[in-house]
Amino acid sequence: MKICIIGAGYVGLVTGACFAEIGHEVLCVDNNAAKIALLRKGKIPIYEPGLEELVKKNQDCGSLRFSESVEEGVGFAKVIFIAVSTPSKADGSADLSAVENVARLVAQTMTEYKLIVDKSTVPVKTGEKVADTIGRCCKKGVPFDVASNPEFLREGSAIQDTMFPDRIIFGVSSKKAEEILREIYAPIYTPTQIPILVTNIKSAEIIKHASNSFLAMKISFANALSRICDLSGADIQEVVLGMGLDKRIGTQFLNAGIGYGGSCFPKDVSAFIHISKTLGYDFDLLRCVEKVNADQGTHFYKKIEETFWVLKGKKIAIWGLAFKPNTDDMRHAPIVEIIRRLKEEGSIIVAYDPQAMPNAKVLIPDIQYAEDPYTMLSGCDGLIVATEWEIFVKADLDQMKAKLAQPIVVDGRNIFDPWTMKEKGFVYVSVGRPKMHSGERYIYE
Repeated sequence: MKICIIGAGYVGLVTGACFAEIGHEVLCVDNNAAKIALLRKGKIPIYEPGLEELVKKNQDCGSLRFSESVEEGVGFAKVIFIAVSTPSKADGSADLSAVENVARLVAQTMTEYKLIVDKSTVPVKTGEKVADTIGRCCKKGVPFDVASNPEFLREGSAIQDTMFPDRIIFGVSSKKAEEILREIYAPIYTPTQIPILVTNIKSAEIIKHASNSFLAMKISFANALSRICDLSGADIQEVVLGMGLDKRIGTQFLNAGIGYGGSCFPKDVSAFIHISKTLGYDFDLLRCVEKVNADQGTHFYKKIEETFWVLKGKKIAIWGLAFKPNTDDMRHAPIVEIIRRLKEEGSIIVAYDPQAMPNAKVLIPDIQYAEDPYTMLSGCDGLIVATEWEIFVKADLDQMKAKLAQPIVVDGRNIFDPWTMKEKGFVYVSVGRPKMHSGERYIYE
């Protein structure tokens, strides 16, 4: 099938490459000329494991192309996916100006039946607005359908999540729209393994926001529990494991740390609060989720203060800048605020991240950036772990100890075993677990 995807950002690019991979002809459209020029050369502007190779492979065989022209895309395809950005406004609501603009341009261009599918994360009732806009702006008598097909991609595993999803959601208002979407997803869909849920458009729109908000709630619950563990002497990892053995709960997204970040959870939780309020319901539970997340960064910073005592003049190494591993995304990365506060106190910061440093240098230009994670430790008074990249999880502890001027590790992702760190001679502080000293004693925080 011929498919146009408008918006060659994270969601649009991954979706387009994967649709091309399963046999469709795909044209990705974006109004950013520099981005399109880069993509035409087989390069991608983001880091996502396997994506550059997938894009180039399907470009080379002609199943994936790029353009700046919405008119070309609409003329080419029967199905148009809207995958543009929906950033947060000051009040927490989603800025839908790009969605509206695309709907209007598509309407003005189309001359025959089109299925327009919202792939962007949008508030409930957006499908209605898109349909109204197209109905007003298209030529009289041109038929169309609007549908919602929310994405559930995790940065760092987006290709896997697209090709082998937990579920596929079709929000439709006609049988024809459902049949077209089923045809698109037929190479992926396996009835015994991947359920397809067909709903009305409004339900599909709420499913996306509700899913991300619930996952954010699990993270905040684990972080709130970590505070209780810090105060009581319990171990958060033992607690969440004991909880997660209950099949109704599970262990996924119950990892305590320095708070969630990225482009989805902060934006979607805020948007869902605003959506609910607009509809007449005050979602206080999600306000608490946001508060716990904000407080967790402050709590972790206090651990840093208590561990290093005087921060002025201390040279502190930081492993990890991206909000999570396997991405270069710095949006809402918790470490950014922590670095800002450390700099205000007069600390000297040297940082390393396997992928995010080019983006980090834009946000945090006035710190030192290292070329490898070990050389940077020389002369440092301690190390902060902020992202759980595998290279850090599998770090050589002996080399770390030999390089650091002071064997202090403040671990915001709980990637090391406290008892091993004690045996190796580190002062080790983590989140919701015992604080370990290299001497004969240890204390609970």
